[in-house]
Amino acid sequence: MNYDAGLALSAAREAAAAAAEIIRHYWTRGVAVEWKADATPVTVADREAEQAIRAVLSKALPQAAIFGEEYGLEGAHDGLLWLVDPLDGTKSFVRGTPFFSTQIALMDRGELVLGVSSAPVYGETMWARRGAGAWLDGERVRVAPTGAMAQASLSIGNVRTLTADARWDALGALIRDTSRIRGYGDFCHYHLLARGGLDLVIESDVNILDIAALAVIVREAGGVFTDLDGKPPTLDTTSVLAGVPAIHAQALERLRDIRSG
Repeated sequence: MNYDAGLALSAAREAAAAAAEIIRHYWTRGVAVEWKADATPVTVADREAEQAIRAVLSKALPQAAIFGEEYGLEGAHDGLLWLVDPLDGTKSFVRGTPFFSTQIALMDRGELVLGVSSAPVYGETMWARRGAGAWLDGERVRVAPTGAMAQASLSIGNVRTLTADARWDALGALIRDTSRIRGYGDFCHYHLLARGGLDLVIESDVNILDIAALAVIVREAGGVFTDLDGKPPTLDTTSVLAGVPAIHAQALERLRDIRSG
């Protein structure tokens, strides 16, 4: 669709900054926790942050629909669609752990084209736009050049459903063959991947709002971002295999071998 991608990215960054103010406010004061029907927590910080984000995005790009974690879909989503998680990592937020972030991405006819990942308490903001690179607080970042699994660092996020999958054994083999295994989780391991701090991320239990912006950032940093079957992210994506090109390819081959076997 016809829109200014640079202005759209600026709007996403402005929206993330507005959300950061709200999140910091409640971080220092504490909040009451409510529970959604799916047994996940929500707070006033989540809701107010999403309202602030929607206000900025709808003004900057009125032709785009917005799909947010707290208030659902507004507008038709067959063209431009904003994907918003105002406070990804609410469980961390309410337990006083700074591993939470605001995630804002733009999808153009099914393709992710820009993303902003803002972690205001952790102290990092990353953004990327298709064809324009990935950036951390104003400095361009790239994934590491790692080529061998024996030198690779692997981070695992939520893998609950993977424990009952045939590929669980393949993950165990990857762990044995890599140099280091960690579990940074949420935005953090994708930020580390994009700026060269690790080489592979595996998750089996996500939704598109969690990872849309991060997919753009990792790709623009020179990485590969797919689901565990090697498919690009869509609105229905529930898993992630993200990594530097050589390590991603090796990991995907191993996972496919288990599936085909």
